[in-house]
Amino acid sequence: LAVKDPTAVERANLLNMAKLSIKGLIESALSFGRTLDSDYPPLQQFFVVMEHCLKHGLKVRKSFLSYNKTIWGPLELVEKLYPEAEEIAASVRDLPGLNEFYEYHALMMEEEGAVIVGLLVGLNVIDANLCVKGEDLDSQVGVIDFSMYLKSDEDIGGKERNEQIAAILDQKNYVEELNRQLNSTVSSLHARVDSLEKSNTKLIEELAIAKNNIIKLQEENHQLRSENTLILMKTQHHLEVTKVDVEAELQTYKHSRQGLDEMYNEARRQLREESQLRQDMENELVVQVSMKHEIELAMKLLEKDIHEKQDTLIGLRQQLDEVKAINMEMYQKLQVSEDAMKEKNEIIGRLEDKTNQINATMKQLEQSDKDLLTQTRTIAMSFVKCASNEAQHQYKLVKDISF
Repeated sequence: LAVKDPTAVERANLLNMAKLSIKGLIESALSFGRTLDSDYPPLQQFFVVMEHCLKHGLKVRKSFLSYNKTIWGPLELVEKLYPEAEEIAASVRDLPGLNEFYEYHALMMEEEGAVIVGLLVGLNVIDANLCVKGEDLDSQVGVIDFSMYLKSDEDIGGKERNEQIAAILDQKNYVEELNRQLNSTVSSLHARVDSLEKSNTKLIEELAIAKNNIIKLQEENHQLRSENTLILMKTQHHLEVTKVDVEAELQTYKHSRQGLDEMYNEARRQLREESQLRQDMENELVVQVSMKHEIELAMKLLEKDIHEKQDTLIGLRQQLDEVKAINMEMYQKLQVSEDAMKEKNEIIGRLEDKTNQINATMKQLEQSDKDLLTQTRTIAMSFVKCASNEAQHQYKLVKDISF
């Protein structure tokens, strides 16, 4: 028997292993029908076989520290060996031939290299997802696992193993998808929790503000009640004082019979003005029932009217003093002239009639004052009750919101 060249046998063995590896990879990938990753065993063995093929007959390059074999230089020249590999080394141009890197008997220098390059074209039907980040590409070449390509009795269950592997990969993809969905759900739940916390904080702040507003309204209500009671007491006191003064003035009027016409006319005019002022005050009180926030202003207007009445009474007292002085002078003149006394008696009779009319008018005025006071109290109590009901309604609304 003729002795074969050992290098030729090595080339043939590597070529056959490359054929088996590429064929098995394509068949298994088509049977799975999915994208392959770096953990797939047939794909790992394909890379091991190709690394053995590329390193066959590779020259040892001397470096500064030691000898080194590298396959990156020949890979950059694959474009010249096979035109379809142009994209692999698009950035490499005008490099020297492969004989610079390989021995003359190397696989890449013989026909077997061209055959392997042609076999690699069939890998275009495979979709692979490879991540080389963190991989040690300069480590020692792996060992070819011949058991994957040798036929034995155990190969009968290969189909079942492939199905099991496919089921495992399906479960892996399902778990990864489920994990992504769970991560998305957790993120959305975190965002929702943050939103709920912000809403809760905002509701708590609004509740605190509402409680403060209720307390302020209660204080204002209490203050308005106190002010209303005080104003009513002052008004009643002023009316009593006015009544006493009017009675005293009426007694003085009875003793004075001269110069009362002008005073009575002035009193009537003032009574008409006071009646008009009371009517205006009643209109203002009706408006104040629907305008809660203007109650304080209405109270001030009421106090202003009372002060004006006091000023009017002071003016009337001054006029009474003047009338008393005039009456004293007239009384002295009456003693001197008896004829004039008769005429004055007639005048006095007429004045007495007018005095009686004024007394009746004053009684009507007192009755109208009492009616006005009663109406004022009724309106004030109605307004206080409305304010209390409104405060209770607002408190109930705030309480419902808090729940």
